[in-house]
Amino acid sequence: MNVLTHTLPITLQHARKAQRLSQLELSLRVGVSQRHVSFVESGRAKPSRDLLMNWLQELDAPLIVRNAAMLQAGYAPAYSATPLNHPALAQANQAMIALLQAHDPMPAFVLDAQWNLLHFNQGGGWLAATLMPWAADLPPGTPMNMLDLLTHPEGLSKQMLNLAEVGPALLAHLRDDASVVPALTPKVEAFAMMLRTRIGAPALHAGWPRQTAPVLTTRFATAYGELAFFSMFTTFGTRKTSPSPRYESSTCSPQTMQPAQWSKRRSCRLINSNVQVSQKAIARNYGAQTAFRPLKPAVSGAMSRHSLVL
Repeated sequence: MNVLTHTLPITLQHARKAQRLSQLELSLRVGVSQRHVSFVESGRAKPSRDLLMNWLQELDAPLIVRNAAMLQAGYAPAYSATPLNHPALAQANQAMIALLQAHDPMPAFVLDAQWNLLHFNQGGGWLAATLMPWAADLPPGTPMNMLDLLTHPEGLSKQMLNLAEVGPALLAHLRDDASVVPALTPKVEAFAMMLRTRIGAPALHAGWPRQTAPVLTTRFATAYGELAFFSMFTTFGTRKTSPSPRYESSTCSPQTMQPAQWSKRRSCRLINSNVQVSQKAIARNYGAQTAFRPLKPAVSGAMSRHSLVL
């Protein structure tokens, strides 16, 4: 559903059905008759601004859907959209950076609604350089998008050992995102095309009903052996901020070892002369003191919401 191109009746119908509410249940919640709910959903009546706000609140509609519904009804949007690098969000930005640093040495990322990479920690930079050595040669400040990196022939998905398991679940998540962020649709469909090529159309639709586990385990083949992580998402936002500038952190934790073991394993393998990583690549990515010099994502003034899965 692309709420930005629908009419108010269709938007309200979809929002109600998403909550599995009948017109009668909704009418009791918002304090109007079932007849009036039916009239509004059929386009025969127009709700007042206050009623529409309460209506959408009771449906727990995403804020971008609420703004779209307000515009469809002829009212001004109720929620603002502020980019992460705006001075008003300086404290929130610093808090997310601190969160990433606290998660080191495990990988962690901050993405926007378009899946643009805004920030990552040293562990995230190490993982990216390990899975995509070519990325270290990108000029500083090159914008990076996680969906592009997943779809790229030499990108993140190339090293995934369980792509047939992770891919369909991620695609379902992405299509949910694209339903309220239509700009994602071309990238999501490119990812779906890559999955059809890699794992086949039948496998793409296998495994339904959709998994509801809060974590997703991804296994990578690397020069250091198999690495397995489970990823978790944390969404940052307020009721005064629309979902388009909502930000999320994606944190990856080792699936088969404790954080201290992961740190030790990562360090030992980096300095082991037998690992299949050239000294030039190590120097390029780790500097003279073996301190990681991360790739530098660009943060433009147009950044909006985000999401990532590794």
